[in-house]
Amino acid sequence: MPVAMAWFANWEDADNPAFGLANMNWTQYTRVSYSFLEPTTDQTIPVDGYDDQLKQFVQEAHANNVNTSITVGGWTGSRYFSSAVATEQSRSNFVNAAVQLVDTYNLDGLDFDWEYPSQTGIGCNEQSPNDASNYLLFLQELRSRLPSKTLSAAVGLKPFLDSSGSPMTDVSGFYSVLDYIEPMNYDVWGSFSSSVGPNSPLADACASSARQEGSATSAVKAWSAAGFKADKIVLGVAGYGHSFRVTKENAYVSSTNKTLRMYASFDTEGQPNGDSWDTAAPGTTATDECGNPSSAVTGIFNYWGMYQQGFLDASGMPADGIDYLWDSCSSTPFVYNSNTQVMVSYDDANSFTAKGKYILNSGLRGWAMWEAASDYDNMLVDAIRAASMRCTFASMVTESLVTSVEDVTTL
Repeated sequence: MPVAMAWFANWEDADNPAFGLANMNWTQYTRVSYSFLEPTTDQTIPVDGYDDQLKQFVQEAHANNVNTSITVGGWTGSRYFSSAVATEQSRSNFVNAAVQLVDTYNLDGLDFDWEYPSQTGIGCNEQSPNDASNYLLFLQELRSRLPSKTLSAAVGLKPFLDSSGSPMTDVSGFYSVLDYIEPMNYDVWGSFSSSVGPNSPLADACASSARQEGSATSAVKAWSAAGFKADKIVLGVAGYGHSFRVTKENAYVSSTNKTLRMYASFDTEGQPNGDSWDTAAPGTTATDECGNPSSAVTGIFNYWGMYQQGFLDASGMPADGIDYLWDSCSSTPFVYNSNTQVMVSYDDANSFTAKGKYILNSGLRGWAMWEAASDYDNMLVDAIRAASMRCTFASMVTESLVTSVEDVTTL
């Protein structure tokens, strides 16, 4: 069966009461992963104040026949992975902690999100040239302890770095030990980029070489070429988009041609707020996990936020007065409000359909959406499910017809 997965962000119940376990539509997914728990310096994986919520999460998922896991790590939670897998003793400690989570909460598996082996990630991650090889040793030991559980890993668009600092050319060991990987095909372009660009491009080969930052197709190609075959690749998809402050002069092709400009320049100091979950005052800063100042404004628009903030109407089309561009190269929509001078690169039902067809035609295992709280009226999930599972449904019908014919001929 194809994987239809989402991550459930465990802070939503507390920080955003509009979405929590009470709002989960379990029928849309085959697997949901509770996110995140973070490894510590002593190779433990503390649950802290999430015990009750986690128990409820597993109970509700199982009541709806949904596979459960916990995702360990995340962008802010990858600081201590390197030391956790560095030695035989630390790996043993880390494996014990992981197995204890599975046993304590009756999980169906575990998901790991190390961002990223042999890299500083958020800026202060521990790192070693041997991170990838040590990671594999850890996963092999964990697999021996959990032979029947679902083990997966969220990964970047290129294979892990080897000891020389280059992407690995042989990741077949990971293919053998994991049920699947989830290449995170999002945040490819954002406020950290040199221009506006597609947050989650399906393809990028038709863009200029300078604008090929990565895509779904390039990720599948890179991982497959290194020995992680497509049948164990679950494509990570985004239920959100990035916003940019773009002047009218930069937004359009010209003063007379009101077509939106691809790769427009934007105001790097004027990051606009995203939807109502992005509440920080413009220009304010926060301190990240590394102790460094960073913008408190994310500029993130969840898909429901595109409706909330008036970019889209109830049918998913651009609202009155909103400019729209479909980039056929990346299969990505863009919208622009000329009054507020805010441009958003996001995904809609059309781009999710395109990704679903790609998953089906390329023989991928399925898809995984960050995050469960992002959708609006199930428009995104419905689109990708319909496109990626159509063949499976057709095969079931065909098999049923063949069986019926066989039954008739034996009478």
